[in-house]
Amino acid sequence: MYRYKDGRLKNKCALVIGATSGIGQTCAEMFAELGARVIVTGRRVVEGEAVARNIVAAGGDAAFLQCDVTKPEPVAETVRLAVDRLGRLDILLNNAGGSSSADGLVTTGSLDEFWEKMRVDCFGTFLTLRFAIPEMVKSGGGSVINMVSIAGFGNLTGGRSAYASSKAAVMNLTRSTAHAFAKDRIRVNAIAPAGVGTERIRKMLMDRPEAIAALATQQFGLIEPEDIAHAAVFLASDESRMITGHVLPVDAGAFAD
Repeated sequence: MYRYKDGRLKNKCALVIGATSGIGQTCAEMFAELGARVIVTGRRVVEGEAVARNIVAAGGDAAFLQCDVTKPEPVAETVRLAVDRLGRLDILLNNAGGSSSADGLVTTGSLDEFWEKMRVDCFGTFLTLRFAIPEMVKSGGGSVINMVSIAGFGNLTGGRSAYASSKAAVMNLTRSTAHAFAKDRIRVNAIAPAGVGTERIRKMLMDRPEAIAALATQQFGLIEPEDIAHAAVFLASDESRMITGHVLPVDAGAFAD
């Protein structure tokens, strides 16, 4: 009988985009703990180097590369350097982006915030797919995991119209890319968390008390980053080898009603 076991990502080569804190950091750490060789990326050098250093200190294999996902040249260079170090690319996790207090209703929200969300969350994902997928094709296939949000389904957004728009776009980018590259044995899925208790989210809840009401729909309470990382491990591993083109909600029961 098949048994889950530690090391189920052994010898996998993973590029984690947006891993200097929160969900991305936790995913990178869990990937490494389960045997993957990991490249950690982000804009913040000090934090990113600390994440990679801590993974190595715990016995894992990791390195940090600075990357701005909103520009083609840095993304292409990051992918090239990652493949040079790892030898190939099996796993791509797109986690760059996030919501902010500048977001709001479509009638009142910041226009600059709208374009920032589309530039980082959507175009950033588009660029990493553009440059990483050809390397995964060379490797004979792999797993792409895009981090979206339940906001992308069009409700439970708390008025975050820009964020909801960008995440909905990435959901459809996930499906279209999965269809296009299935022939190359590349699986493309997404994870849609509800409210996760990262440091950034906890601070936002303090700044925006109205957001706390939205969390009342989460019947199991605030989600921890580890809960999202467990879902990412499943989608990264061969245990999900027959799953592609799906968006997996991790919502603490928010949609159970």
